[in-house]
This record gives sequence, structure tokens and C-alpha cells, in this order.
Amino acid sequence: MLARGHRLLAARPSGPHARRIARNGPSSIAGSGKLSTVPADALDEELRAAAFAYLDTARTTYGDRIPWKVLQGFEHHGQRRALITQRGIRWVSGLPAITFTTTYSPDPTQAPYADEIGPDGFPRYKYQGVDPSRPDNASMKAAQELGRPLVWFVGTGEGVYAATYPVYVVDHDDAALEFTVALDEEQRALWDEPRVDLETRRRYAERLTRQRLHQPIFRSRVLRAYERRCTICRLRHVPLLDAAHILDDALGGQPVVTNGMAMCKLHHAAYDQHLLTVTPDYAVEVQPAVLEEPDGPMLKHGLQEIHGWSIALPRRLAEWPDRDLLAERRSAFWAFR
Repeated sequence: MLARGHRLLAARPSGPHARRIARNGPSSIAGSGKLSTVPADALDEELRAAAFAYLDTARTTYGDRIPWKVLQGFEHHGQRRALITQRGIRWVSGLPAITFTTTYSPDPTQAPYADEIGPDGFPRYKYQGVDPSRPDNASMKAAQELGRPLVWFVGTGEGVYAATYPVYVVDHDDAALEFTVALDEEQRALWDEPRVDLETRRRYAERLTRQRLHQPIFRSRVLRAYERRCTICRLRHVPLLDAAHILDDALGGQPVVTNGMAMCKLHHAAYDQHLLTVTPDYAVEVQPAVLEEPDGPMLKHGLQEIHGWSIALPRRLAEWPDRDLLAERRSAFWAFR
């Protein structure tokens, strides 16, 4: 059975990389025993379905902070098949790539993915090394040619990862040393849709990239920095917490920790509506009209009483909110009066 309705494509091999895999015949990845007689295509589908089911369970338990040791602990038919490696691209003999990884950087000013959005709005993943024919890169090209679904792991902290799947390699560029990735079936179909004009496709693809990849990872890193509590009211119920942008991504704000603050949903909504702001000195400032407004206890305790409070800051000074961004946001707050 396929996990959670994931559709695994059983495309027939085509192209030089796929032909090389097809010539291998029955897969050799299982060693001796009955699995060694299973055709590579069938075993490939079965292995990916099992990996997705394993990750479904891991995400239920760990969310977007799946430990390295858990990803190393995946087993298939009693044999350990680590889903992540130090190399970055995970593949096994006779099969296309199964997973690929973007590592965590402790630098809070660096985006939580070393790879970028291309000019077409689709995310890019860099080759391993500079040799396009390196086996790691060849395994990704084979996944593209065969239409195989993969998992993209992105480090959200030291030794922990968010898993996005199924994703697809839809193109590669040997000159730029990068792969183009579609983050779901919708984005994949968009890549192959010639009737959509390029600018419409770019905007739509970029929106999907931010929703599926950037925002979940940004939230994870910001909440980690703020120890999973609202920077204003200190609420610790994670399902009620968001990562609030200081400078919105639509205005060029980057999804980095220093451009974010952990806020509960009430204070995030009030922040986005310019009912409150945070000064460059890290104090909460509430709109004068809100301070004077008569209403019930929610307004009194949730907004009026927090005026002048100091926010709770990350332990690491390098992760504190950028003062220049706070000043820019505060200007918008006063212009909104």
C-alpha cells in the first residue's frame, strides 16, 4: 500500500542514465536472498513507498525537527537503509537518487537553505562537486528521467531536519551545476504546462516554493531561537505560535532568524495589522487609539497591558531581531495611524 496516497510513477527507463539502470536488471541493493530477484523498477517503488510511510510517522512524532539518528534508522525488509548521508545525495546501487539534503547553518543571517529560487520561481539544488558525471549527480539525473519522487531534507537545527516529499527533479543544468526541483505534483505540472505565460508561471511557482519549502523551515528556525514561546506574552503552546516576519517577504524580507520573531497568533495578527510594533530597543508599542479603546478583558490584557513590555529575546545575540528592520517596520506602524 502507498503511504497517504503518494503516487509513485512507474515510468519506463529512458535516456542514458535510465538505460544504465535498466541494464542492471534485478536490483543488487538487497544483497542475497529473495529481494535480489525483484526487478529494479518494482523494488524502487516499494522502497520509496516504505520510506515515505516511515517519514509520515517520523513527522508525526518530531514535526520539522527529525533527528539524524532517526533518519539513519530506516529499515527495509530487515535491512538498514539510511535515508540521509554526509554526501548530501542518497542513492543505492542500481536505483536513482532517493533523498537529497541541504545542511543547517548556525549563521542566523543566512537563509535556511543554501540553494536558491531560480528566475522561473522554482527552487534549485546544487550539484555535488563540479563534475556533472559524478555518481551522486548521475543518480539525480536518473530520478529526473524516470520521474521518481524524492525527499528533500533541510536542516532546521544541529542534527535535525525537515522533510519535504514527494518532490521531483524536473531539469538539470551542467553549466550552472544545479538541479531544478518541483515541490509537489502541482508545481511539477506547472513546469510542463506550455500554455501558461512565463511571468504567470514564475509568480505562481515562487508562491508555491515559499509555501511548501521556505515558510515551514523559517518557522522552525525562529521558534527554536525563541525557545518555542511568544516573544511578547511568553505563551509556550507551539500550535498557537507563528514566525512573524519583521519585513515581509513580499517587500524583500529574507526568511532568516534576524528577520523574524516568534509570536502567538493573537499578537502576530495584531503585528501584521499594525496595532502593535516592536521598537529597535526591543519594547512593545501599541497604537494610541487601541490604548484608549474601551472593550472587554481580551483587549485590556492581550493588547493594552503589553504596551511598554520588553520582548523575550533569543539566548544568542546573533539571533536577536535586526534593529534596522525593526526601525523600518516601526515607520510603517506610525504611518498606519
